[in-house]
Order: sequence, then structure tokens, then C-alpha cells
Amino acid sequence: MTTSEAAEYLGYTIQHTRFLIRDGSLPAHKFGRDWLVDRQTVLNYFDADTANGPQDALASEQAMAAPQVTQLQAVNVAQVPQRSPFRYPGGKTWLIPCIRQWLQARPTPVAELIEPFAGGGIVSLTALFEGLADHITLVELDEDVASVWTTIFGDHGPWLAQAIAEFEPTLPNIQALLAEQDESLELQALATLVRNRVARGGILAPGAGLVKHGENGKGLTSRWYPETLRRRIVDIIERRGCMTFIAGDGLQVMRDNAARADVAWFIDPPYTVAGKRLYRYSEIDHEALFTLASQVAGDVLLTYDNAPEIQYLAAKHHLETRLIAMKTTH
Repeated sequence: MTTSEAAEYLGYTIQHTRFLIRDGSLPAHKFGRDWLVDRQTVLNYFDADTANGPQDALASEQAMAAPQVTQLQAVNVAQVPQRSPFRYPGGKTWLIPCIRQWLQARPTPVAELIEPFAGGGIVSLTALFEGLADHITLVELDEDVASVWTTIFGDHGPWLAQAIAEFEPTLPNIQALLAEQDESLELQALATLVRNRVARGGILAPGAGLVKHGENGKGLTSRWYPETLRRRIVDIIERRGCMTFIAGDGLQVMRDNAARADVAWFIDPPYTVAGKRLYRYSEIDHEALFTLASQVAGDVLLTYDNAPEIQYLAAKHHLETRLIAMKTTH
């Protein structure tokens, strides 16, 4: 069987089936660029997994390490201060109360909080604004998102804030801006923030369409709050002496700083299910990420979807897990 055929038969995702192959739980042989699994091996594995009932068992160690549920009411995100200029898909505004608990439990503020997959950066920005971290470092690989942070943290931040305040989001203006966004980093940053506000769901991945009807029939302007965005950018600029931005690979930044005990890590990677639809760079090595997270000297908090392969990796690397309630609407 191919990996995809084995995954379909076992009821697992392709990623988790690959984890089983790499871990040696599901022996396979490489044939060209593909991994092939013996059909009888898959049948035997399925029989062993379902021997105790029709549940989707992973392994005895995973069953013993089932996530505990944190009984929290889902957060009303309207009650959480919005610090980021992004309307970011997969943003962590709903997690902010848990972030506060995590960082406030330390005897002293974090010397540096690093986000290897920063995106909209809401967690790090909140930590800095509320005095829970002395310094924050945002790391982002996506060129468009990186252009925004580079501009805000650099000399052209005030220009970007004013350009947002003055921009009129009509369809001709948006089309003209997107056509000239490659002329400079600052125009790329402006185009990215505009597109983030007028795209469906704020999705910046290639192919994302623009809002048609929007909220209350306002169309393209339904999520356009120029003065609010300008103020958020200005507030960040006023604190940029305590901020660092790195345009690059979050995993490499983790390797470079793994020995630092004064660093806390908030790790929010592209998830295993919806990442490809939401982000330009959605494919990451989750196994390598979990290995790094278990080895760094500083405190670590990861967020993931509750998928079987993630439960498997958390148990394998002896990471404590909790389920957190959240809402994606209202």
C-alpha cells in the first residue's frame, strides 16, 4: 500500500501515518520517492489497534497520556485588548487569558519571549504591553507578513500608519495597490495589511478571494477600521525598542537559542489540518518541532489542534497537554 492508502484504511491522517513509519511502528520500504507499506502489516496493525473496541487507539502510551481538559469558558474575544494590526486567521486572541496565567506564574517577568511562528503576534504583543515580558522577538517566514513587521519595526513605521489612515479601500484602489506592491518593501507592507482586511477571513495565502458582502452588507469596508489600525501601529512603534523581528525560519531560531534558560517560547505553528488553506508556508516538520520543544532550556507553550498525530508526538516527547475551549465565531 502507498502511505495515503494505508492512512485511509487505518483511519489516520497521512501525517500521522508518516509518523508511524518514521517511528518504526509501521515498517515500510522506500521505492523511489514514495514509501510503501506491506498490506498484511497494515491489516495486522489495524487489528491490533481495534482489538479493544472501535476507538481510534494510537498506542498504549498515548492512551495513558490522554489530554486533560481545562474547564474554561470559551473567551469572548471582544473583551480582549487587540494589539495586532493583523486580522489573522488562526490568531490567538482567544488564548490570551491562558497566556497571562502561564507568564504570571513565573516569579519574575520573562527576559525574552520568542514566537518562532509569529503571524499576527498577538501573544507577544500582549505580553510586552502588559509587562509580562521585558523583550519580545517575532519570527516569520512569510514574505508579506514579514514586510509588515520589518516596516513597523524600522524607519518607515510612521509612514505605514499614516498610509493606512489615508487609504480608501475601493476595488480600483485595492487593485492598483496590489499591482504596485512589489515596488518597495513599504508598499508591500501596506498592500499586505489592506489585503488582510478585505480578504475573506483575513486569509493571506495565495488564491484567497476578497470579501463580497461582508458584515451588514458593507462589502470591502466591513473590516476596515483605519484609525484603529493606525493607532495600533503607533502603539507598537512607541515600544519597538523592546522588540526584535527576524524574517526567517522559526525552527532555526529555536536551534540558535536552545541553551538560553532566560527565554520563554510561545510556539503556534501551522496546524496539521487547516494550515494549507490558511498559510503560504503550511508544511513544517512537526516531529522536529516537538523534538526541539522538548530540548530547549526555557519554558515552552505550544498550541495545536487536537489531532491524533499531535497526541502521539506530545506523548512521545513527554509534554503535558490540556484541552482549551475556544470559539471561531462571535
